[in-house]
Amino acid sequence: MTRLSVEMLAADAPAPITSAGHAQLGIAVLVGIALIVLLITKFKLHAFLALTIGSLALGAVAGAPLDKAITSFTTGLGSTVAGVGVLIALGAILGKLLADSGGADEIVDTILAKAGGRAMPWAMVLIASVIGLPLFFEVGIVLLIPVVLMVAKRGNYSLMRIGIPALAGLSVMHGLIPPHPGPLVAIDAVKANLGVTLALGIVVAIPTVIIAGPLFSKVAARWVDVPAPDRMLPQRASEELERRPGFGATLATVLLPVVLMLAKALVDIVVDDATDTTQRVFDVVGSPLIALLAAVIVGFFTLGRPAGFTKDRLQQTVEKGLMPIAGILLIVGAGGGFKQTLIDSGVGQMILDISKDWSIPALLLAWLIAVAIRLATGSATVATVSAAGLVAPLAADMSTTHAALLVLAVGAGSLFFSHVNDAGFWLVKEYFGLSVGQTVKTWSVMETIISVVAGGLVLLLSLII
Repeated sequence: MTRLSVEMLAADAPAPITSAGHAQLGIAVLVGIALIVLLITKFKLHAFLALTIGSLALGAVAGAPLDKAITSFTTGLGSTVAGVGVLIALGAILGKLLADSGGADEIVDTILAKAGGRAMPWAMVLIASVIGLPLFFEVGIVLLIPVVLMVAKRGNYSLMRIGIPALAGLSVMHGLIPPHPGPLVAIDAVKANLGVTLALGIVVAIPTVIIAGPLFSKVAARWVDVPAPDRMLPQRASEELERRPGFGATLATVLLPVVLMLAKALVDIVVDDATDTTQRVFDVVGSPLIALLAAVIVGFFTLGRPAGFTKDRLQQTVEKGLMPIAGILLIVGAGGGFKQTLIDSGVGQMILDISKDWSIPALLLAWLIAVAIRLATGSATVATVSAAGLVAPLAADMSTTHAALLVLAVGAGSLFFSHVNDAGFWLVKEYFGLSVGQTVKTWSVMETIISVVAGGLVLLLSLII
């Protein structure tokens, strides 16, 4: 950023709630983040409570009046939930509908029936990427684990040869592609264009998932050559149903919101006229709220009806889909509150003042900040919302594409080296029956590859577009 643009941004920004200097603000940030890390890792406190306490501690150390710090936190929490809460809820409903109707099983079985031998790892990464679009990472793992174990046993594959591509597909979708919570929060914080971010995210995701999935799985299978654990496979949804949705209808439903959002981004680029009727129509149908809502409503007919769901069963599916996301919404909201406290305390402006004379690119700075928070907290979502809040001022005079790349840089950094303070680490370890060391050599290294490759591609794209 130029010195002039920083001064203009400072003039437009609201007065900070504290008059602390850069040194005090820097200490406040370190104290706030360190406290969050300590509460999550040492005292096993829920991330929502840790973020709340860390936000108040940040304001106190920065010298902000407590009432203003509380106002900043609650304002950020409210605006974040208002911005992404409904989208997370709709994504959860669509994911539950996909799982309960047997639609996910239909996609899995169809692709597996057409793949075999060396093509199987590529089939697994394709399945995970498609299934992972509307699903949260943990839900995706639970859904795909029976398939991974079944394929590994039936085909006599190394578990890592099949499991790593599936995990890579889920992880890349979770970190880079909206409507997952992390990318949505970062888009909201940076004020990036969702359609452009989605399009560029797909461009980054494809080579990333290929390298970290099928290609790395060859190495991982040599490092950790284990068979699928001998355990009872969980019952699949379709085993309880007389029939299930067709492959085409299921795939069309899953991809509908992606197509609508990408269409909006394309029309915005081609038309570029706010008064044009076509652009106004696509601005509505391609908005994330309408796109996801449309997919849910269409899913009632394309997924629920073929599965024989009654109105009561559909209602139960919606309720069950919403129940598990309460914690996610609170964490995301508290992350937004922490972000707003950072901004209102003047931390964002401090980063601008300090970094304007650096030679380090803004995208690399965003990636490094997200990496540091990820390593400390173990949560990709916490890393994303915190880093996005810190680097949001850097997007003030960025182009639309570079603001989208800033979001992707944060998302890439948030996936770096999952280890023992990450719930996903233990989820993978237990499901695959691995030791801690084996999990580090496979899952943790895979996450690091995703982060580094995606971060490198983001920097490369910034030089091209």
